[in-house]
Amino acid sequence: MSTDQSTRLESLDALRGLAAIGVVLFHYLPYYDQLYTHQFILPAGLDNALQFGRYGVQLFFILSGFVIFMTLERTRSAGWFALARAFRLLPALWAGIILTSLSVHILGPQDRAVSLSDALLNTVLLHEYLGLPHVDGAYWSLVVEVTFYAWIGSLFYGMNQWRHLRMALWLWLAVSYAGVIWWKSLPESLEFPVKDLLFVKYAPLFISGMILYRWHRHGPLPSGEWLLLMLAILHSLVAYKAPYSFFVLGCYGTFALAVAGRLQFLASRPLLWLGSLSYTLYLVHQNIGYGIIELAYANGAHGAIGVSLALATALTLAALVHYGVEKPCLAWFRDIRLRMTRRRDVPLPDLGQASPERER
Repeated sequence: MSTDQSTRLESLDALRGLAAIGVVLFHYLPYYDQLYTHQFILPAGLDNALQFGRYGVQLFFILSGFVIFMTLERTRSAGWFALARAFRLLPALWAGIILTSLSVHILGPQDRAVSLSDALLNTVLLHEYLGLPHVDGAYWSLVVEVTFYAWIGSLFYGMNQWRHLRMALWLWLAVSYAGVIWWKSLPESLEFPVKDLLFVKYAPLFISGMILYRWHRHGPLPSGEWLLLMLAILHSLVAYKAPYSFFVLGCYGTFALAVAGRLQFLASRPLLWLGSLSYTLYLVHQNIGYGIIELAYANGAHGAIGVSLALATALTLAALVHYGVEKPCLAWFRDIRLRMTRRRDVPLPDLGQASPERER
């Protein structure tokens, strides 16, 4: 990979870091105030701006489509694709579940505590399909991610040709439009397959990420794929209310600029570090942070101190999980891959150091 391409991918990592911080600040400030009430009032302009932080997840989904299609093109076996995704997500998730469960039971909030059996089902991300609570509220998007992996892996390896997969994406996009347009009037029998299994509010974000990757990797798109990309992007105007729908359009524009190499100035050490921590920060920030904020209030501290302590704690734990769990597990998996590659010619996933391979 050329230096120019590497820098482009690094700018995507920086965007991931910014999106993660946006989600964290949304949870700690306006959303905490909505759930539990802060003892201070944010300036109206800042409060309104932070509300957009919840849509950082949409940027993660676009990026996931981009990254996963890159991984699929480098991986000849569905089994190895699944194994690579498992090593990418699960060890850090398990660490996050342990830390969050302990924190909530010790510090609160007590209304966010879950039973041991529910926590165990969180470890394989099956809990939401069984109507069980998340260990951390942010885990809802991981269920969407893993469902997307299952769908796109099955389609990619089952159809084996891009033109066939492209037709499936067209069908998925059509269902996504219909699903959000008739969201409130869907028959009960269709709610689970349309809203959950096909996640019609979010599927076009992944689809657009895949098309953007093809543009980045294979050059100019044919007219049919440009149309598919444009319709996937415009889906956000139907799926989300204004002004948030326009914010998601802005995320697309920013993402495209980064892929085109126009945001290389973002690839600074602080933002790249945040990007490297984005997945683990996402895993450990919400409920642990709420407990820290409650503890600060209980000891008479100003809310701003509680939020600052929560942010510092979340970043510290995210770094510990990233360097102590996530990276060693991935290094171990890469070592296994290299050993097997030396022994026999086995198609294995490319888990190189290119930055978009990091989840979140």
